[in-house]
Amino acid sequence: DRAFGVGRRKTAVARVILVPGQGRMTINGREPAEYFRRGKLLDELAQPFSLTGMSGKFDTTVLVTGSSLASQAGAVRLGVARALAAWQPDLRPALSTGRLLRRDPRMVERKKYGFRGARRRPQWTKR
Repeated sequence: DRAFGVGRRKTAVARVILVPGQGRMTINGREPAEYFRRGKLLDELAQPFSLTGMSGKFDTTVLVTGSSLASQAGAVRLGVARALAAWQPDLRPALSTGRLLRRDPRMVERKKYGFRGARRRPQWTKR
């Protein structure tokens, strides 16, 4: 009667629960517009539902932690896509052609010894 999905992006982790319903979504107990506050991020959340034609058919509960709002939105999108694929395996081809089931592998590069950041070197002095 419910489907689960976990999405990750950078250090953000989103746990998504889909239950058949009227299309309500809560993110950490708040409304999506209140939590993300940017139209682009809200469009990213709706992408898996609109691509599969399932918008308004599931109540979604999301617990998301870590990283920035943009990364959290990416993690929620992946979690929703995985939950939809778990709910109905017929949706998997549509989600994968939309590249929604692929995790973004980019992570922050670590700082190296003797450098000021990951790649920024100290200023060069001639004498």
